[in-house]
Amino acid sequence: MENHPTINFRLQAIEEAAREFLRAAQGRSVIAFYGSMGAGKTTFVRALCHELGVTDDVVASPTFAIVNEYEATDGPIYHFDFYRIRQLSEAQDLGFDDYLYSGRPCFIEWPELIEPLLPDDTLRVNIQAEPDGTRTVTMIA
Repeated sequence: MENHPTINFRLQAIEEAAREFLRAAQGRSVIAFYGSMGAGKTTFVRALCHELGVTDDVVASPTFAIVNEYEATDGPIYHFDFYRIRQLSEAQDLGFDDYLYSGRPCFIEWPELIEPLLPDDTLRVNIQAEPDGTRTVTMIA
């Protein structure tokens, strides 16, 4: 069985978990977050954005906009939520490839809906809410 890096944390310690995650994910710009509704995907993306220097923007799920752009210390961060799309062409029509290959961080929620469009080097991450309230973040590829 393959060993995948895992981070377990309580929400009170999310900043440290985000720092640890960013160290482990170093060099990866496209990160796809899998998990059930309410698992904490947006909350974790918010913590990652803050660790990357987003200060002025409110980091929130782009459920209706599909993509939000946040200004970080060294440039933009793109945050996608594909929960509401029904066809791959909807992602293609918004210029998804341009974002993916920009070299800038791209955090993607509900990536299972656009899986064929993801680059081969996408870091796939599962977030799971545990019964005790902790979250488990597992890097799976």
